[in-house]
Amino acid sequence: MLEILRRIVQEVNGARSLDAALSIIVRRIRKAMQTDVCSVYLRDDERDCFILMDTIGLNASAIGQVTLKPGEGLVGLVGQREEPLNIEEAPSHSHFRYFAETGEERYSSFLGVPIIHQRRVLGVLVVQQREKRQFGEGEEAFLITMAAQLAGVLVHALSTGALARLSDTGTQALLNGIAAAPGMAIGEAFVVVPSANLEAVPERVPDDIEAEVIRLREAIDCVRHDIRQAAERLASRISAQEQALFDVYQQMLGDAALGNEVEKRIREGQWAPYALSRVVQRHVNYLERVDDNYLRERAADIRDLGRRVLAHLQKDSNARKPVYPERTILVGDEISAAQLGEIPREKLAGLVALRGSSTSHVAILARAMGIPAVMGMNDLPISRLAGTPMIVDGYRGRLILRPQPDLLVRYESMIEEEEALTSMLESEQSLPSETSDGFRIRLMINTGLAVEMSGSPAARIDGVGLYRTEVPFMMHQRFPSEKEQTRIYREQLQGFAPLPVVMRTLDIGGDKSLPYFPIEEDNPFLGWRGIRVTLDHPEVLMVQLRAMLRAAEGLDNLRILLPMITSVEEVDTVSRLLDRAIQEMRDDGVQIERPLLGVMLEVPAVIYQLEALASRVDFFSVGSNDLIQYLLAVDRNNARVSGLYDACQPAVLRALDYIARESRRLNISASVCGELAGDPIGALLLMGMGYRVLSMNAPNLSRVRAAIRRVSMEGAQGLVSDVLALHSLTETRELVYQRMKEWELAHLLPPRD
Repeated sequence: MLEILRRIVQEVNGARSLDAALSIIVRRIRKAMQTDVCSVYLRDDERDCFILMDTIGLNASAIGQVTLKPGEGLVGLVGQREEPLNIEEAPSHSHFRYFAETGEERYSSFLGVPIIHQRRVLGVLVVQQREKRQFGEGEEAFLITMAAQLAGVLVHALSTGALARLSDTGTQALLNGIAAAPGMAIGEAFVVVPSANLEAVPERVPDDIEAEVIRLREAIDCVRHDIRQAAERLASRISAQEQALFDVYQQMLGDAALGNEVEKRIREGQWAPYALSRVVQRHVNYLERVDDNYLRERAADIRDLGRRVLAHLQKDSNARKPVYPERTILVGDEISAAQLGEIPREKLAGLVALRGSSTSHVAILARAMGIPAVMGMNDLPISRLAGTPMIVDGYRGRLILRPQPDLLVRYESMIEEEEALTSMLESEQSLPSETSDGFRIRLMINTGLAVEMSGSPAARIDGVGLYRTEVPFMMHQRFPSEKEQTRIYREQLQGFAPLPVVMRTLDIGGDKSLPYFPIEEDNPFLGWRGIRVTLDHPEVLMVQLRAMLRAAEGLDNLRILLPMITSVEEVDTVSRLLDRAIQEMRDDGVQIERPLLGVMLEVPAVIYQLEALASRVDFFSVGSNDLIQYLLAVDRNNARVSGLYDACQPAVLRALDYIARESRRLNISASVCGELAGDPIGALLLMGMGYRVLSMNAPNLSRVRAAIRRVSMEGAQGLVSDVLALHSLTETRELVYQRMKEWELAHLLPPRD
């Protein structure tokens, strides 16, 4: 049976459409169980009923026609109770309902099991037989197992509105994806296709190796020029922080990255297009296996660059200049930052991508530009969408195709309200982040690129609360040298001087290893990562510490942060290495003071070591994302459990409150970096707990500042006192939303259904 299960799931996974998948299911299961009938009913949430979607054994004319409400008939009963129903003589059951069009009067025995995914009933799987017999325990167990296996395969097609039949051009369809950039937009689909196919490049031996090298360099120069132009076109709409994304593209094309490796292959006897395709695919394959979202999204960037270089190598002169709709919704398999820059800024309204997430470069740009984006639309038939009217809802991660007039009116009204809010928030950007009763909250930003938001006024931000140093390490084919790191860190420190810049030491591990330093583990989140890696490789840590110190000469705004700290011994070891690096700098004639040293509070064990840590370091930084993940034992990137990840869980709030109280007692500064700090609700809760420094992604600054300015410290403290008295997430959420309404701050929150 195990082999049969495996084969059926493999076939269903390979199906090209929902209809094909359902056809495979009913035919293979009927054959495996040797029954007369196998049928699958799927739930239509909008109509609140189960629809017969495919069958073998019943009359085919009944497909799409037979519907049952939850609790109606045997199928509805299975769906309502969410448990199997095994009956020897189905017509005698009190819930039996006869449909003449099915021809099921010929069948007596009935076995139905619910198809459930993450507590949601997707449908019902049914087998029937002519003669009266009770299906055996083994048969029932097989069908239950089959339904559980198929639930994951069916869930996305169902949740994206497959029942609406996307091929029906007159039907409104609601599809769900990943909310990648907030906002709402109404427009018309413009479908983009890859400029070249990296998978279809033939292998050839070049006649002239030097000529191939020249071709490659010229193609890379052309792409560099294209990217510079795209960056210039977006310059007025994005800050220096987002402009730096294009600098990353330029770094990827540099000699130390793709260019040098491709040229090496050419000199080994491969022609330029094939050498390029092999190198790009090697990097893409590696990055797509990484568990870390940010690093995994770099695969899309490298793939896009490879396609662009290949297009120039192939000299595609037949490409026509595209004509964009007045309100363009850009739709594609993968959308790159460079493609985004090619569209006239006044015409781009929204983004939709089959692949990608909120950590992709294009999502970062979309948020900076105020363009709503929905990604992860796996089942979207983009080949048939050109010119289709649609609504992009970047708050809920929704795409609505061919919206009906009443829905259009509703979204037009919400968009008008959103525009009014944006205008109001922009007028406050130069105002201090100060509560209504005079308490100042320092707002800092999280960064990870070489040049970010330089020249920002102190009234707008108070520095960099988290600079991710692993990003420069990603851009190389080896560990970057001390000189290379010094140059990158100096740009960052100078760009924000005299504001403080908190630089986190290299934070890699099994979940985000480097191409030239692979780490494979069964449980990477509990494995070799963060400070554990660099302490095991002090030669790497020492180079990084010296580079930071050298870069800070004469600036005095460097702060060093240690990730994934679990024990005081780790801090003591790093402290000794830092003292040694300072002495080496002084021996070299570099006059540098010891920078402030801090630790990230993200491993729950450190919550019970705060006093010992406070005697060794100068500040704490709560890494809210990982701390919540570890406290709740939830991988928020795992779709099966990501719904359990919630910062308002009472245990999380109590842990954060305890850290704040202990930090005050120990007289040590404690900040919070992560998504919680960048959420208006989270910011007010943290403020009420006593945190005075919040670090977040730059696009979140305006809403957080607006919330802080409209609430008194007394009000925030009262909110914290009230939520800490509650014991359930539901109660906590309701109380927080109610208080936001009372403070007239509900408009700062994403729209609720």
